Amino acid sequence: MAAKQSRAAKATARKPTRGRKSGGRSRKKQPMGKAVLAWLKRPLRWLSWAVIACTGFAVLAVAVLAFLNPPTTPYIFAEGRRLGGVERQWVKLDDISPHLVRAVIAAEDADFCLHWGFDMAEIRKAIEAGGERGASTISQQVAKNVFLWQGRSWPRKALEALLTPLVEALWSKRRIIEVYLNVAEFGEGKFGAAAAARTIFGTEPGALSRSQAARLAAVLPAPKSRSAANPSAFVWQRAEAIMDGAETIRQDGRADCLGLG
Repeated sequence: MAAKQSRAAKATARKPTRGRKSGGRSRKKQPMGKAVLAWLKRPLRWLSWAVIACTGFAVLAVAVLAFLNPPTTPYIFAEGRRLGGVERQWVKLDDISPHLVRAVIAAEDADFCLHWGFDMAEIRKAIEAGGERGASTISQQVAKNVFLWQGRSWPRKALEALLTPLVEALWSKRRIIEVYLNVAEFGEGKFGAAAAARTIFGTEPGALSRSQAARLAAVLPAPKSRSAANPSAFVWQRAEAIMDGAETIRQDGRADCLGLG
């Protein structure tokens, strides 16, 4: 009897255990999808941190310039190097003629006080025109002129689209138009309302007449091919239309958000 029990015990000991290999527990092969995710984990983590850092830097830069005047812009810096210097003096919005403020709004962005950075009606018109019509608001132009480079490219337009809501959220409308009027190019090497008024008309930016303001606005957005000092027939015609538009804006209150009086 004891011999039979001993043989049964040996047979049981020799019987392999289910689910195990001779070397111990079996290893399950990791699915390909999980292996790829594990391999991408670190690059994705670094990418997410890079996006957060860039976003934080953009918010900080826009927030700082809500109070501090930009010392230069990428385009002004580039033009200064190309020309050996530029004309530019910063002035407060209160020291700029309301005629110029309304003229620029009439020329570039008639609904400036009404939108949140993008004029959807103008964008639709531009799309319908097949891209032959511009739709950039003053807010978009400020985002481009202050923070980005010039030229047409999808990366720049994408960054402009991201920065514009930040500018609208962190700056007042008065600050947006003030910065615009101090960095806009009104002639080759002539940046801002003060430089334009003094070098083109020999007057102060606060003393610009309706006609002078309209001529300055009429050269936008092509100050290198249009002249406010020696206006072509096209510039005169455009200036006349801008004066009419500026008066309409004054009467219907579309520039009331700026408190021009």
